[in-house]
Amino acid sequence: MKPDLELAPIGIYDSGVGGLSVLREIKRQFPAENIIYLADQAHVPYGPRTLEEVRYFSNQISAYLLNQGAKLIVVACNTASAAALHQLRLTFPEVPFVGMEPAVKPAAETTRSGAVGVLATPATFQGALYASVVERFAQGVRLIQATCPGLVEQIESGNLEGVETRHILESTIWPMLEQGIDTIVLGCTHYPFVIPLVEEIAGQQVRVIDPAPAVARQVGRVLNEKGWLNPGKQSGDVRYLTSGYPGEFQALILQLIGESCIVQGLRWGPEGLFV
Repeated sequence: MKPDLELAPIGIYDSGVGGLSVLREIKRQFPAENIIYLADQAHVPYGPRTLEEVRYFSNQISAYLLNQGAKLIVVACNTASAAALHQLRLTFPEVPFVGMEPAVKPAAETTRSGAVGVLATPATFQGALYASVVERFAQGVRLIQATCPGLVEQIESGNLEGVETRHILESTIWPMLEQGIDTIVLGCTHYPFVIPLVEEIAGQQVRVIDPAPAVARQVGRVLNEKGWLNPGKQSGDVRYLTSGYPGEFQALILQLIGESCIVQGLRWGPEGLFV
């Protein structure tokens, strides 16, 4: 064990603002941890991109975060987890990675009607990670799967309850309700930011599952096993980086998680990310 790794930051990345839902929960459960959050907004959304593209972005971002001293990397993006998590663990075997998987298991364990709605991107549904989760945990449960085209873009623009966002969710959730769902699994880290609207449309009888608390608990388990939990009593530092427009991202961080901060801009080049 290297004692200095207690103070080293957790690296978190996503295609955009979605991973802030995971960051928020990690900060709530482990407030002393230092964090570097990287939003690859030059390439958002990842959902429609090829597996090869997402793997390349994930590899380069992970290398950048490790160069910044990250002790653990959270792939706070369902699409990137589905496309790249296995490869990342092979490429960086000494590094602990925590990824996202749709919370099918708790949904299957608690559904009363036996019908569960899953909202995710096409890349997540097509990935081996999702197929494995379904095979292990969803036997005897009917999964009604739906993509939400345009929803990530609406959230990236800060439109959490406008007409277009409502239309996207209504056209997705209403058919699920007609098929008897009593649980909705959020299979994209962007989607927790519209939970109030999802709950309003779905009604009180439908449970909405946000995976972020379980992901944060897994981060804590890994750090505890390695002896890397930060023992500090003060709140840790958070650095925010984006490959998009820092000013816009700064405003979204304030809107989505209520934090005032300075965002550093990054650029993509032939050799990966640079300042």
